[in-house]
Formats: sequence, C-alpha cells, structure tokens
Amino acid sequence: MALPYSHHYKLSLSAFNLRKPNFLLLKPISCLLCNSSVSSSPFTEKHSLQRFQRDQWAYNSNNHQLQSPNNDENGVSCSVPPDSNSIRLNDIALQLPELARLLQVLKHMRESCGGPIPKNGSGNVFLVGTGPGAPDLLTLKAVRVIQKADLLLYDRLVSDALLDFVGPDARLLYVGKTAGYHSRTQEEIHELLLSFAEAGATVVRLKGGDPLIFGRGGEEMDFLQQQGIRVKVIPRITAASGIAAELGIPLTHRCVANSVRFLTGHSRKGGTDPLFVAENATDLDSTLVVYMGLSTLPSLAPKLIHHGLPAAAVERGTTPQQRMVFAALKDLADKIKTAELVSPTLFIIGNIVALSPFWPHSLKEASCLVEA
Repeated sequence: MALPYSHHYKLSLSAFNLRKPNFLLLKPISCLLCNSSVSSSPFTEKHSLQRFQRDQWAYNSNNHQLQSPNNDENGVSCSVPPDSNSIRLNDIALQLPELARLLQVLKHMRESCGGPIPKNGSGNVFLVGTGPGAPDLLTLKAVRVIQKADLLLYDRLVSDALLDFVGPDARLLYVGKTAGYHSRTQEEIHELLLSFAEAGATVVRLKGGDPLIFGRGGEEMDFLQQQGIRVKVIPRITAASGIAAELGIPLTHRCVANSVRFLTGHSRKGGTDPLFVAENATDLDSTLVVYMGLSTLPSLAPKLIHHGLPAAAVERGTTPQQRMVFAALKDLADKIKTAELVSPTLFIIGNIVALSPFWPHSLKEASCLVEA
C-alpha cells in the first residue's frame, strides 16, 4: 500500500501511543552517529550508515543530513552524548514526529477505504523469522508478507541483503538490541506494534532465526493477542539448524545423539541462571546448542559434566563472514579468545560435532563414535 504524503495534518504527539515522558524532555541532537567501519558485518549494526539510510524517512521532520568528518558518505561528525541511553532516547525523540505523522496517514487511508477502524484494529501483525543470516534461506511466504507490509520493525540479526525484498512504499524502523545498547526496550516495541496495528496497518516484525526460539516472539504475540490484535507467525530455520547443516553436523544421529537441547547463555532478570541449567544440560548421548553465550562461556563450560566433549563455535553462521573454531570443550574458551570471535556466535557441544568434516581430528575417531 502506497503511503502518500500529500496530506498535512496538525498532529498531537498524544495521538501516538508510546511511553514517552522521559525522552520528550530531551532536545534532539542535530545529526546522527554513523560508523562505516561496521559495513563488513552482514547484519544491521546499531550505528551503521546502512541502518540510518534505511530509516531516513523517520528523521524527515528534523531535516536530518548524514555528513562525515570529511564530507563524504563514510560516516558523520556530530556531538553525541557519550551515554548510550542518552543516544537511544535522543534517537527516539527525533523519530517521534514522523512516526506520529505516518500513524495518522495510515488511519486516514484506512478510514477513506472503508469507514472507521474497529476498536480492536483492522491491521495484522506478522512475526517473521529470517533464518540464521543467509537471505536465500528465507521462505516464499515470508517474502510475500514482507513485500506487502506497511511498516517493518527489524532486528539487528536481519541481514542487509534480505531487506532488499522490502516493497518500495514500506517504511523500515530499526529496533535492534546489542549488549549494552537497546534501540528500543521490549515494552516500546510492544507499543509500536500495537499502535500501528490499531491504525489498520500491516506490520511485519522481522527477527533473526525463528521468532519463537529465543526471539521474544512469544512475548510480543501474547501482548498483542491480549489487546485483540491478530498475530500470525511465519517460522524459519533457527540458527542451530542452519549452522549445524552448514558445518555438516547432524544435531541428532541414531548412533551418537538421541536428543538435542537448546540453551540460552543469558536469562531474564530474576530467571533461572543458565549456569545452573548447564550443570545437567548435556550428556554423552545428547547435543547441546548454546545461543548468546559468548560472554558466559568461560563460566558455562566448567559447569558441563563431560568437559572433554567436542565443541564448535560459529560466528555469523551461514553468511559470507562466517568463522568457526573447533576444539574440545575444555579448550574452547581459549581458542575463541585467540580467534577473537564476536557476537553473534553459536556453540554446538557433543560427540556429534566430531562427525563434521571440519573437525580437526582424525576421521577414524568420528567413525569409532558411530560404530560405538
């Protein structure tokens, strides 16, 4: 659906249902902090130039211009508060007027097509998984939904190449999270989804991997359904499946691993400590896959019962920038430190890892595992 901007509205920010008491008091910064040095990443990094170019529409009312110290396109020069939360709140304050304007345009268009919008909204929210990174792993159903979206809220682990499928009239808004910097809190993401769905828009929530496996898709679905909003989930290959296939590791094998378990390296505040869970998380006949565990691996590995198990660490799996480290679990943390792996990195632990053609030890060892 095209979004014409020939209409001009006298908008009140109260029309946009977001929690806003704090950041509305901030004076918007005059330019954006971009960094072209992250362009080698296949994903949308928090201050990448690609991210701000895609989201440029959201800054239109501030007459934003991206300028580098040398007046080129490699970055920008501006005075930004060093505190990451101040940067985040200033960024939201800059976007708010144009988001409110888009919300009113969508409401106007829906009403002009079919009368007032029902109280519970006539829009749809799609939670779309984009897989572990490679854009060609996207499903046809996901492509169709992405091309028909009015607004797409996308995460950091959605690859840049995949966003080429977005329709020309759609609006993109980055809501990614990294350690130490959340461009939007989870509650703010909930309110964005709700506000635009209530306006009758088709909203797509793009998530790396599968939206219902460590993607907080369940929280978003539960919140929206309680508000009477229709939610549809389009699943995708989770990182464990995609990366294991890339490495030639069968997550289960009749002769080696009769079960597989996914574990997060981080838990919500007040939740069960993943280090406690890890103590009984694996055995000789199972495969353990750890998501988001790069910073906690040094504490995690000693908790596992069988420290000598084969293990693999894979950074940016399935993408051209993929890097991997193979080692016994007891040596994995040191190997990762030497290789300087960065997030996102996935761990696969278990005897099954020795079946990978990339396992550095002898093929005879892997054959013995199957025969045993």
